[in-house]
Amino acid sequence: MKSLPYDDPRSFRRQADVHCIYCTGAYNQKYSDLPLNVHRSWLFFPWHRMMIYFHERILGSLIGDDNMALLFWNWDNPAGMVIPEIFMNGPLVDGDREISHFPPKFVDLNYDSLVEGRGNEEQLKMNMATMYTQMVSGAKTTELFMGCSYKAGEGGGCDGPGTVENAPHNTVHYWVGSGLNPGRENMGSFYSAARDPIFYVHHGNLDRMWEVWRRIHGDRPYNSDIIDPDWLDSYFFFHDEKSQLVRIRIRDVLNITNLRYAYEEVPLPWLTARPPPSVPPKIARELLKLRDLDEPFVRSADFGPHSRTLDTTVRVKVHRPKMHNKISKKQKDYFQEEEVLVVYGIELKEEKYVKFDVYVNAVDETLMVGPVFREFAGTFVNIPHSIRRVMRRKSNLKLGISELLQDLEADEDASIWVSLIPRGEDCMHVSIDGVRIEYMH
Repeated sequence: MKSLPYDDPRSFRRQADVHCIYCTGAYNQKYSDLPLNVHRSWLFFPWHRMMIYFHERILGSLIGDDNMALLFWNWDNPAGMVIPEIFMNGPLVDGDREISHFPPKFVDLNYDSLVEGRGNEEQLKMNMATMYTQMVSGAKTTELFMGCSYKAGEGGGCDGPGTVENAPHNTVHYWVGSGLNPGRENMGSFYSAARDPIFYVHHGNLDRMWEVWRRIHGDRPYNSDIIDPDWLDSYFFFHDEKSQLVRIRIRDVLNITNLRYAYEEVPLPWLTARPPPSVPPKIARELLKLRDLDEPFVRSADFGPHSRTLDTTVRVKVHRPKMHNKISKKQKDYFQEEEVLVVYGIELKEEKYVKFDVYVNAVDETLMVGPVFREFAGTFVNIPHSIRRVMRRKSNLKLGISELLQDLEADEDASIWVSLIPRGEDCMHVSIDGVRIEYMH
């Protein structure tokens, strides 16, 4: 594939550029001058499934093996938390990777570039907690996992990535990319990411996570496959193994059996990695009562017309519009609408890597160094799309917090404290309109 000329659509560089042009605003929506974006919405998982499917078919054709299957990098399992050995030698090497992250260094699934040097044992705990929050407690509805409903036209656009797209997807991209390059190319910027062969096995595991999520959340009443025809009938063009340009719809890629592949069963140790509170809930409750006496902190959860720059930790008290206190816990777990924390109106002033973490009822924010405590609700991560700024609308971050509130014994409280903690100096380029709570079926 790497030896093919660039004018051959099966060549490695042309394959890489497919990702580049779809994610940097090079294409407009059909019958519109609005740019198309395959990230940060419900298009993310199916579009990338299409890309790696055709990539796999082309590879198999080139080596004459119709049963050839791509690997997946199972960074969610302790045995797979280092860069796979096969990518450290031969044609799968990429010269633009972060050398300090080479084996035996464990991948950081919630990477923020500020904290380096953790031992693998500590990193393992961080990774297990990250996976639990992003795949289990924070992603109990389809929208929370898949992202917002992105439709054609000015009124249908959205920018709201699902939990896993933020992390581990974005974070692993940035962790692999070279810190010597301005945008941590190759993997650390979307325009160059697919130039690194590890891109395809990273997305192989993300595709596997889609299947795992469907399995572990399939018994919940509000988790069914999306039936909206605007999603099902969205289509894209790819070159197949015969160099033919083909059109493929999302509905065509929902059943991986029909696509002739399956994933090896791998243990999921993070399913039981439910984090504990950093402070016993009864003690935390008393300490949080003292907050109402503190004047320096932002009180209103709506920051007004001028927004709020995230150049330092922002702490707000958020009112809960509903409380379902008259049904049993078992009924709550099964029938209750998911309570969702929404950080809305997130605007990036420059095309930078930006990360901030969200915590609920954090008594001591200096202890909040990652997802290992129950107060961690989730994270927002922006990967640079291109070498120029891509114009896009404001983003929203939605995080499921029903289970978190139960664990913090705050599920019957009238309000909660929310802390937005920037993870890097580039957060000075981010502004936020406010924080609120919604309820989602």
